[in-house]
Amino acid sequence: MPPLNTAECEIDADCTGERWQVDDDNQLAGLIAIIAMGQAAQASHILTQLLPATPAFTTPELSAEAKIKLTVQEEKQTPRIGYPRWQRDGFIFEAISWIAARQVYGKSAYMKDPHVSATSQGLDGLMLELSGNKTQIDWTTVFEDKCSDDPVSTFKYKVIPAFRDRQDNKRSAEIIAAATALLGRAGIDDGAAAQLAAAVTDRTKRRYRAAFAVTTALDSEDGRKELFAGYNEIGDIDQAQRLGACLVVPPELRDWFDQLAGLAIAYIETLGEGEAGV
Repeated sequence: MPPLNTAECEIDADCTGERWQVDDDNQLAGLIAIIAMGQAAQASHILTQLLPATPAFTTPELSAEAKIKLTVQEEKQTPRIGYPRWQRDGFIFEAISWIAARQVYGKSAYMKDPHVSATSQGLDGLMLELSGNKTQIDWTTVFEDKCSDDPVSTFKYKVIPAFRDRQDNKRSAEIIAAATALLGRAGIDDGAAAQLAAAVTDRTKRRYRAAFAVTTALDSEDGRKELFAGYNEIGDIDQAQRLGACLVVPPELRDWFDQLAGLAIAYIETLGEGEAGV
């Protein structure tokens, strides 16, 4: 069974919606742990084949590194044992957003892997959908994934400006480089990929997906309208090109992320060295 339930939902005339709920905490935690080990490809394989969460391989060092990514450490110390809560939770939520997109769009979509460093900044996510013969890019989707205690303000003051910059094709080199790597993954040779990647600057084929972890207080049509108000500031596109996604969590948002991280760490601790997945 997939770890998330993903369903379309209503927001308003400016954007479409997705609502995510966790169906299997242990499977989700295992996939997050595998992504923390740098094995997003294995996580994708597991999701496509509906397999139990099992890494392709592991070592004591890899397990230790993954556990650090999933641990909160607010004060600096040496050696490092974790990351500030906002970075740790941001990494986990970016992984969840990636898992949700993989479930919704399937293996036909080519997606940038989640950041494997909790401190990484920049492009949260990028997804390409290609024509059947892979000669053109049908859609480019830019992700902004936010785990915030104030999602309404974060969307208004951080996500909208970031999307507006993307729509104005500022920082295009970052998207082009990521798209070129994805095209290579699709089996397109370097020369063709370099030419085809120019299509990601085409605004008519651009979509935006803003994803938030929200508590039950915003889990309603009115709550989603409040959260994603102002999405029409990203102009010259239609409703279907603006997506607002919500992962619904209990009111104690940070406690929920602590619990999920704890499950992921416990999963890592069950792994034996060299264990291989299917």
